[in-house]
Amino acid sequence: MIVALAVTPPAAGALLLLAGRRADRAAPAAGVLVAVAVLALAVAAAVTRPVARFALLPGWPGGLAVDGLSGVLVVTVASVLAAILVFAAAGGYGARFFGLMLLFAGAMLVTVTASDLVLLLMGWEVMGAMSYALIGYEWREAEPVRSADVAFLTTRAADLGLYAAAGFAIAGTHSLALSSLAGAGEPWRDLAAGGIVLAALGKSAQLPFSFWLSRAMAGPSPVSALLHSATMVAAGAYLLLRLHPLLAATGWAGTLVAWAGAVTALAMGAVALAQRDLKQLLAASTCAQIGFMVLGAGVGSVSGGTAHLVAHAAVKSLLFLCAGAWLTALGTKQLDELHGAARRYRVVGVAFGAGALALAGLPPLSLWMTKDEVLTAAGDRSPALLAAGMAASVLAAAYSAKALFAVWRGTRGDGQAVPWLARIPLIVLAVAACVLGVLGARGVAEALGIPGETRVSVLDLVLSGVLVVVAIVVVRFARTVPAPAWAADWLFLERAARAGIVRPVFAAARSLARFDDRVVDGAVRALARAGLRTAGLAGRGAELRVDGLVDGVGRGARRLAGLARRPQTGLVHTYYAQAAVLLAVLVVVAVLAGW
Repeated sequence: MIVALAVTPPAAGALLLLAGRRADRAAPAAGVLVAVAVLALAVAAAVTRPVARFALLPGWPGGLAVDGLSGVLVVTVASVLAAILVFAAAGGYGARFFGLMLLFAGAMLVTVTASDLVLLLMGWEVMGAMSYALIGYEWREAEPVRSADVAFLTTRAADLGLYAAAGFAIAGTHSLALSSLAGAGEPWRDLAAGGIVLAALGKSAQLPFSFWLSRAMAGPSPVSALLHSATMVAAGAYLLLRLHPLLAATGWAGTLVAWAGAVTALAMGAVALAQRDLKQLLAASTCAQIGFMVLGAGVGSVSGGTAHLVAHAAVKSLLFLCAGAWLTALGTKQLDELHGAARRYRVVGVAFGAGALALAGLPPLSLWMTKDEVLTAAGDRSPALLAAGMAASVLAAAYSAKALFAVWRGTRGDGQAVPWLARIPLIVLAVAACVLGVLGARGVAEALGIPGETRVSVLDLVLSGVLVVVAIVVVRFARTVPAPAWAADWLFLERAARAGIVRPVFAAARSLARFDDRVVDGAVRALARAGLRTAGLAGRGAELRVDGLVDGVGRGARRLAGLARRPQTGLVHTYYAQAAVLLAVLVVVAVLAGW
């Protein structure tokens, strides 16, 4: 069962890609059927928790396994995949799109069920490659390709940490099993933890890697919905939640991760508030909400972080699909141009409203309970962490309200119709966004086998709810919503990366290239030219001498032959005279020799 769960999506995706345009008409139906089958397999696997043991490398056992945490994740990934592919089926996408989406989701399923670093790396890498292909889906346009380059190279740079962690795991434990990492000896445990933290923060777009998620908005809206909700961006948070024992064992990694999540939630909340593009606002909010999951992993709230991941997957996929529906129908994603969009498209507007209020953390919707469980654990660890998390929570309410009131303000009558097939997943996801928080906090704790970890006090819940309501009311009646200019360009992170990393690296590369061309390669070419010239000169000199000798011998032979022909007259007396002369010469020689 678990092998079928891991193999079915990538196998179907590969077949669609191989079929190409010939499968364009059948691809939407095939993609949806495969997604439904994967969802059925995921539910069955979460209930039965199958395990498959095998060794891809001789002597290094590993395999796939579904436990409490991975069971929750596979159901989440499969559910969101099915909803998004139903929405995409109404969008006219072909075989290439559905093939890439299935490969993408399959890689995430391998990532969350892998029990060793080899399979984890395989899923991790394929997911990164598919994200590159999906962000740059419109490859004939320059901007999506550039954005795909930035996203891919940024995450690839951080992914090197996972390779380093695998090497340190072998050195410290002589094993690649994820469960053995916490027991590694010094210094290998700390080195492996550092590599994993680096890779996870990069994949989940936490500071300072957050800017790549802005670039990911160049992809189609269904891609954004899947990438930002249950797959790639969630993979880093999942890995940290999975390896919480390793973070706790080091003594420093948990604290580092907790503060990375809290600072990202706070800073990227300000970035979201400053955006005027709906998709950019949602992208920044993804970084911020993933920050709460990372915070949960750092402070040991595994059930809270996981429940927040599940609820956020439903909320964010819903919001991105709504944004995609409006982009298709109205041709814009700018907030000041979307006034009245929710009134024009009531189903989409109501669904977006439910998702936005859940994202804000309004009681009793989903992210309210899950976020507060994480904040309670953070408060037990540090009052400063709790303060940062509460401030990030208020910002979440503000940027969610900003988006909500922008689309509900005013009326309009223009735009194309939204297909009925695209509305079905919006309704389902809206219901999930409303109820997953309350049901998920306890349900996730029980699924993970952590009874009693959910322990949010009523006072904390009330305080959090009041702050959220106040923030929403302030945004509603404020003339202008504060939009910090310093945060509008994503904290200038991409510019800083270009100035501090990309340009120096390229400058060094160009200098090395010039050194290679002018010194190393120049010396080699100079030696080659000198050799050729020497050989040419030597060849010409030897050729003259040898040719001259040969010509001389030839000329001498010809002259002798000419002389030899002269006595050949055919007259007998001439021959006698010649013989006499020869005899005389012989006599002289004999006399001289005897003398």
